[in-house]
Amino acid sequence: MENNAIISALSARKSVRVFTPDPVTPDERAAILNAAFQAPTAGNQQLYTILDITDPALKATLADLCDHQPFIAGAPLVLVFLADCRRWLNAYHAAGITDARKPGAGDLMLAVADTCIAAQNAVVAAESLGIGSCYIGDVLENAEAMRDALHLPQYVVPACMLVFGRPTEQQQRRPKPARFAEQAVVCENVYTDRTPDELRADFAAKAAANGQLDYDFDKAVQAFCKRKYASDFSREMTRSAEIYWKEFL
Repeated sequence: MENNAIISALSARKSVRVFTPDPVTPDERAAILNAAFQAPTAGNQQLYTILDITDPALKATLADLCDHQPFIAGAPLVLVFLADCRRWLNAYHAAGITDARKPGAGDLMLAVADTCIAAQNAVVAAESLGIGSCYIGDVLENAEAMRDALHLPQYVVPACMLVFGRPTEQQQRRPKPARFAEQAVVCENVYTDRTPDELRADFAAKAAANGQLDYDFDKAVQAFCKRKYASDFSREMTRSAEIYWKEFL
């Protein structure tokens, strides 16, 4: 399948955090957004709203709220993808449906799926244009300040943020990190836990593919847990997510 342009682009794509000063042109922006609109969507509802962040001060605020990552503020194109359970509720009210139920947890999960599928379409479109991208999951943190900065009303949740720009030469040369092998992530028919030995083999194989030949499973996983899973920012993300979820429960 190496001659398939889409599959090749998916395989080549990696997160880019350093961009050249060159802008994303209006035509490129339009193509990226249109690709997002073409994504699969539940019932053709498009349960998302996309914020095109053009205000430099707001970009700087988002960079600060998202774990102080300055490259966000300098990105030529910044899009915030919002899971939007409000548009259709407002449409129901506008159509005279006075007893429409409030959105629930299932509605939010469906909207988040719609939103992330649209975001990934934008990523693939950008890659095809030679434009790099990076997902910013930290947009889910600091719920109170984020709501204030983006004027988010009830039933609207930031699912992800994407920054776009042309990768520098160094970023183009940087190898893409290897992924887990198929057996580590694909189960046939039903979910099956990997055994401790299988997990060790899965992680070691991935590390070897990334050039880490002296990989120590215990040391590496413990360090990752401390740096990511047990980190302050991970706990903050959970706290903020719970704030958004409460509206839907």
